[in-house]
Amino acid sequence: MSSATAASDYVRRMIEKETRGWGDQRNAMSRLERRYSIPFWSLNNLRTGRAKTVEAGLFSRIRSAYLDLCERELAKLQHELAIEKARHPHDDFTDLESEAEELRSRLLAKKEAIG
Repeated sequence: MSSATAASDYVRRMIEKETRGWGDQRNAMSRLERRYSIPFWSLNNLRTGRAKTVEAGLFSRIRSAYLDLCERELAKLQHELAIEKARHPHDDFTDLESEAEELRSRLLAKKEAIG
């Protein structure tokens, strides 16, 4: 898989996670641009498949942004687990909490390794 293909995949996934509803792609790309300092038109060209190559520094920023977004999604999942645990204190959520924490540890290790 080429770096442009991989970057396009990361960008599409980030936009999908960031989009708040139908017709929000431009706003999602603007939010990603502000949050991660990735140029709007680079995001757009990768999203649409127009970009055939990706500069190494940009690829690195996109990959780091994607892992950050994964970490945010994982934090949301852990928050939902905490809510569910509070709602149903007699249910055992230890296995899910352990898996989420293991995933978080692996994600942070990956971020540190590339970072």
